[in-house]
Amino acid sequence: MSRGQVFYLQMGCLGLAVLLAPLFMSNPYYLNVLNVVALNVIAVTGLNLLIGFAGAVSLGHAAFIGLGAYLSGMLSSIWGWPPLAAALAAAVLAALVALVIGLPTLRLEGNYLVMATLGFNLIVGIIMLQADQYTGGPSGLSGIEPVRLLGMTFSDDQSFYWLAWAVALLGLALARNLAASRVGRGLRALHDSPLAAAAVGVPTANYKVRVFVLSAVYASISGSLYAHYFGIITPRTFDIFRSVELVTMCLVGGMGSLWGGFIGAAFLTPLPQALHVFDQYKDVFYGGLLMVLLIREPEGLVGAWRRLRPRFGPKATGRPA
Repeated sequence: MSRGQVFYLQMGCLGLAVLLAPLFMSNPYYLNVLNVVALNVIAVTGLNLLIGFAGAVSLGHAAFIGLGAYLSGMLSSIWGWPPLAAALAAAVLAALVALVIGLPTLRLEGNYLVMATLGFNLIVGIIMLQADQYTGGPSGLSGIEPVRLLGMTFSDDQSFYWLAWAVALLGLALARNLAASRVGRGLRALHDSPLAAAAVGVPTANYKVRVFVLSAVYASISGSLYAHYFGIITPRTFDIFRSVELVTMCLVGGMGSLWGGFIGAAFLTPLPQALHVFDQYKDVFYGGLLMVLLIREPEGLVGAWRRLRPRFGPKATGRPA
């Protein structure tokens, strides 16, 4: 069985689990957590394409989530746009911003690229705070309407669950198609050795910018859905710590694997709530657990699974998804 067949078999199993999960949850809080997991999966899938495939580290992706959230929220709550149209417009604008930022920024390497994306995140955060006439300033933007589609309103945990996970699964499938394409192979070559990739004809600069724009669109969609789900957004939600959290999800799950991004988001999103039993020591346990995990398993949870999994099951050929 090929890697592609294995991937879509796994997608089918995940889709079945998504369909059945609400049947076993009597507490709506758990649906809320799963909805946030889906939003994180969308953003991390795009970020993993940039970091894990193209090898370009970004510490500014929370800014694109914030752009999606605020642009979609302002268009719908201030100017009366339909939420779906506002989210699509926000994604286009985020892509344009990513293109303008990416053209000069992605010429940098290593720590310089990290600092440039960090600076972008800080600038967007300052704009969110200072443009209080539109963004609400430190108090945030409220009164954002829920998404309406095909006569349905996705305003509660149950209905939004289907929308969020449909978008997350679609995002995973599209990312898998990209990873298996000629562009995806070029991105892997770029990640392994930019000089070697350029020597065999891979347009390295072009590919970096394209995947940066695509990852920004993923982040914007995640932010727009977040805004229309919770109905209120604040600048603190999209600060530098949020960007670090997204990168950590990629690292913990497994860089360069789409399932790694999914597993990282699914593992780390509910972890702070699970550690709440430790009360004031939960942050210590959280940080210590991440340190031990990354030191012990530098390839993430996916790498640990590949190393420890039993020998039964379908044998796959080719590179992982």
